[in-house]
Amino acid sequence: MTKIKQTVSIFWFRRDLRFEDNRALYEATKSETQVLPLFIFDTDILSQLDDKNDRRVDFVYQVLADLQSKLTAMDRSLCILTGKPLDIFKKLLEEYDVKAVYTNNDYEQSAIARDREIAAFLHTKSIRFLSFKDQVIFEWNEVLKTNGEPYSIFTPYSKVWKQKLSENNLLPYPSEQNLNSFIKVENFNFPQLADIGFNKTDILFSTPMLDKNIISNYENTRNIPAIEGTTRLSIHLRFGTISIRKVVAYALITNEQWLNELIWREFFMSILVHFPHVETGAFRKKYEAIAWRNNEKEFEAWCKGKTGYPIVDAGMRQLNETGWMHNRVRMIVASFLTKHLLIDWRWGEAYFANKLIDYELSSNNGNWQWAAGCGCDAAPYFRVFNPTEQTKRFDPELKYIRKWVKEFDTLNYPHPIVEHSFARNRALETYKKGIN
Repeated sequence: MTKIKQTVSIFWFRRDLRFEDNRALYEATKSETQVLPLFIFDTDILSQLDDKNDRRVDFVYQVLADLQSKLTAMDRSLCILTGKPLDIFKKLLEEYDVKAVYTNNDYEQSAIARDREIAAFLHTKSIRFLSFKDQVIFEWNEVLKTNGEPYSIFTPYSKVWKQKLSENNLLPYPSEQNLNSFIKVENFNFPQLADIGFNKTDILFSTPMLDKNIISNYENTRNIPAIEGTTRLSIHLRFGTISIRKVVAYALITNEQWLNELIWREFFMSILVHFPHVETGAFRKKYEAIAWRNNEKEFEAWCKGKTGYPIVDAGMRQLNETGWMHNRVRMIVASFLTKHLLIDWRWGEAYFANKLIDYELSSNNGNWQWAAGCGCDAAPYFRVFNPTEQTKRFDPELKYIRKWVKEFDTLNYPHPIVEHSFARNRALETYKKGIN
């Protein structure tokens, strides 16, 4: 006897791991069919992670567990599966009569290709694939020059972005009110982290908060690495555990400097879509001619935080030990790698991609190219951060340095790997020769 399939729509969680103010979830729960809430641990992504103690996987797992606990009380459950997305959807179609798949837009090239593949497959089955704007306020094609071309300079982009914002309402989508639309189940198998092939780490998920004290004073504290002067919301924006509409609405009434940082995030996403070559190459293509030294021993010293420049070493050790680095220090260590050591910015970008808990391709790529001078709206190549002067300005009491470089001021601390004035002159000569 043929089993009658349950009719459902699928809501596919990706970078939007929340019930509140979730656009595609809201649209799915407005449909006439019950909703199957799906998350896929994508093996195409997981297979690229060599470290099985990856904090990001653990973070996502903890968020899912938090969502699951809320559904369990309602006799409902997430459907969490591991595999390649296309294979997962083929299996789900064998079990359910799927009317539509709802999800939110993603803007990285690999994600765009994945979604096209899924949409094409579903089309052959007469199933709608519906994708919505959720992780940004304005998408890549919404903030453009009057001639339709994309901006590659931040300031005019941000002006148009703010003007458009003043013409639009930031209304939330009350998706959290419609969770009764999820199908009732006795139990879906909620996997263990080990089932996915990863281990528990030291990261702890907690509900993201908008700290008024930090945000209102942001411009005065954001550059001081020894204090908690930043919001630490980057990982929550990366995985969508907080709504960008909620965050921007709060920024509008609290602090324009902080709002500008949120606009930078969307600017870099727009650059990634309009200029996909930046994923592997310089935005300014003539910078490909720079003769990088790429000394592997010096790169290893940079990675381990043993360059002999305390502010650089403190930043790298903070990254290695916690998976996070203060943003001012990120600029310092990136400038040091590309200018002082003349090591290809892509080496540093890849290292950050492996380590950062808040890693986002567009921002990581954009900021590394900014530091190297080869990106859109980049720092000019002749701007070389002086680590000693940066320390005097932003860590004058050496509190940050002493926290992360325990052997600072002892005979065990290494001598500088390179002398600053020599390195600066070498960088200027190498860059000038390469781009002219």
